[in-house]
Amino acid sequence: MPFQRVRAWKDAHEFALKVNEEADRWPKHEMFVLTAQVRRASISIPTNIAEGAGKRGSKEYRRYLDVALGSFSELTFLLIFARDRQYLTAESWQGLEGRRELLGRILWRLYESVSKHAASQ
Repeated sequence: MPFQRVRAWKDAHEFALKVNEEADRWPKHEMFVLTAQVRRASISIPTNIAEGAGKRGSKEYRRYLDVALGSFSELTFLLIFARDRQYLTAESWQGLEGRRELLGRILWRLYESVSKHAASQ
């Protein structure tokens, strides 16, 4: 199954693009700390979904989805931190938070589905 057809990958890719658009506006003094970490975490999610989809078997795929979920959790905290530092406007936060919540649900459903398949192997 090509990863481009996976809904979780599509949503994670779009979310990474939006997060990076927001991070482009953050203070320059955060470029090598918060901004860089946010970029890595946001890109890690769709990257691990894609890489896992290319592996053989559900157990390998699940391992990569586990990494994607870890990056998702990391990114969640980093966005909260950016909001609390007032690098995100209330409007930007609301837009990202809605997308983040949806992505989280979809990513967990994919993980659960792949886990069930891996357990039956």
